[in-house]
Amino acid sequence: MAEAPEVLRLAGGPPDAEAVRAYLLGLQDAITAALEAEDGAGRFREDAWTRGEDDPAGLAGEGRTRVLEEGGVFERAGVNFSDVRGARLPPAASARRPELAGRAFRAMGVSLVIHPRNPYVPTAHANVRFFLAEAQGEAPVWWFGGGFDLTPFYGFEEDCVHWHTVARAACAPFGEDVYPRFKRWCDEYFHLRHRGEPRGIGGLFFDDLDEWGFERCFAFARSVGDHFLKAYLPIVARRKRMSYGEREREFQLYRRGRYVEFNLVYDRGTLFGLQSGGRAESILMSMPPRVAWRYDWRPEPGSPEARLYEFFLRPRDWA
Repeated sequence: MAEAPEVLRLAGGPPDAEAVRAYLLGLQDAITAALEAEDGAGRFREDAWTRGEDDPAGLAGEGRTRVLEEGGVFERAGVNFSDVRGARLPPAASARRPELAGRAFRAMGVSLVIHPRNPYVPTAHANVRFFLAEAQGEAPVWWFGGGFDLTPFYGFEEDCVHWHTVARAACAPFGEDVYPRFKRWCDEYFHLRHRGEPRGIGGLFFDDLDEWGFERCFAFARSVGDHFLKAYLPIVARRKRMSYGEREREFQLYRRGRYVEFNLVYDRGTLFGLQSGGRAESILMSMPPRVAWRYDWRPEPGSPEARLYEFFLRPRDWA
């Protein structure tokens, strides 16, 4: 992956949105190239889009939506970049910071979701985002957010340990308390309250990050973005050739339903995009291409499917 650009020479300087944009564009390029190489057959289709000042939703900006479908390994992989501006923050962004309601904003980020075909390869999600909210005569308010999390259908302890070891390494230069703090936030955030269960085995989640000053916060966001492939690709390589049958595939489709439920009910990024009038095709590319729901289904006791619930879908110290 290309090295992130150098940004500010002085700590505590103003936010440099253009440096963030340059990094995010490079991150999207690096991730899509690596996923194509791992897949071996599929290629990303790119939709470059723009929104003008006369947009009905009052947004301006542009983005690159890249989607790979029906590849050799990945049934769907989407890696999006967007950089949009609007006259006022939508409720999803200002609910936790009501003092910012009505401010003009700029929001940019890279967001990705990967849905492999083989049920033994876990689904993965990651994003790195930057918000800038401004009002005339007042200092700009900015923050970073993002993280990555893993959703296995059939759990393997070595995969969970590897995933969280890399997550801890991404946080290590920023303090001993950072990984435990953002791991716990991830466990709490990716939780389906109406089901009483986590979406997967977690990873990292952070939001509203501005407490370290721009330069250090940006460095942390880059570290998270740059560690995603190190966390995910070794797991894909280990599992993508495992044989599976109809039973495993049906369980994968059933568990994908939980993914859809979380994204449409709880996910802040999805809600922000829809509430701000964002491009629906880009926002909803995170959905799996095939999914199933069953009424009151329960796994057979002692089965690998039951073990997912009993052992893996419980927050624990994997690293």
